[in-house]
Amino acid sequence: MEEQKQTLSVIIPCYNSEKTITHVVESTAEVIVSLGYAPEFVLVNDSSKDHTFDKLRALAAAYPYVKAIDLSRNFGQHNALMAAMNHVSGDLVVGMDDDGQTHPSQLPKLLDELKKGYDLVFGHYDHKKHTAFRNFGSWFNTFTAELLTGRPKGLKTSSYWAARRFVIDEACKYQAPYPHIQGLFFRITRNVSSIPIEHFEREFGSSGYTLKKLIKLWSAFTNFSVLPLRAAFYLGILIACAGFIGAVVTIVRKIMHPAIAMGWSSTMVVLLIMSGIILLFLGIIGEYLGRLFMAANSTPQFVIREKLNCEEPKRDDS
Repeated sequence: MEEQKQTLSVIIPCYNSEKTITHVVESTAEVIVSLGYAPEFVLVNDSSKDHTFDKLRALAAAYPYVKAIDLSRNFGQHNALMAAMNHVSGDLVVGMDDDGQTHPSQLPKLLDELKKGYDLVFGHYDHKKHTAFRNFGSWFNTFTAELLTGRPKGLKTSSYWAARRFVIDEACKYQAPYPHIQGLFFRITRNVSSIPIEHFEREFGSSGYTLKKLIKLWSAFTNFSVLPLRAAFYLGILIACAGFIGAVVTIVRKIMHPAIAMGWSSTMVVLLIMSGIILLFLGIIGEYLGRLFMAANSTPQFVIREKLNCEEPKRDDS
């Protein structure tokens, strides 16, 4: 009797990828089959402006192992990933992009590392095909991730990863409207590794991430740590102490040199700095309160308009 193959599920959030997604799926399926796994793809159209879902529909019709999901509006990459993770059935799960940069030729490296006993493996790029601005954003994202999510220091990550099924099942229990996939993963396990892989050029188009979207994605870290609030508290204490010391120095100088005129410019500078800091941390507090409000309001992570070749998800989508 032939031994049943393990299923390898590939989840791909799709946005304006009508020119690339067919090649990505077909080339990746070839690699998966050559490695001895049964393939499964969960493709989520995040309200693309082109004909991406038509391509996903065609793939679902041609290949029974392709699941296609169409979201009702643009929810963002991480929400689309959550929608995909709620529909996987594989023993192992791989996250990829829709543009060909996370190339299937690198998949054996991730799976070989996973076989060493890790729960989660990231591919990382020594040389990225990104702009200097995007690379700076990645560095800043890494720095804050280590501070706020408990990400192991020195661990390099990317959107190309492989995980065991239990990690995915546990992540799907998170139902708040602002998920951050890596934050969820690091909350589940520290048995994580990363390996260097090659970063390929984007085949068509450009990144859909604008500065606004990158800031919104970064702010999702507040779901996993109260460190920004603690930073506000300690910075407030530091500024209060500095203000007290400054007040004492000013009084002493005025007593010793009565002719010294009080400076309007220095007063305005202090006011502007203090006002900026106050508004900054009021914004951070407001972000926490807003996310609590959205979660209490049962704001959905995603809403599905249509799905093909899909069984019932692990939880209610509504």
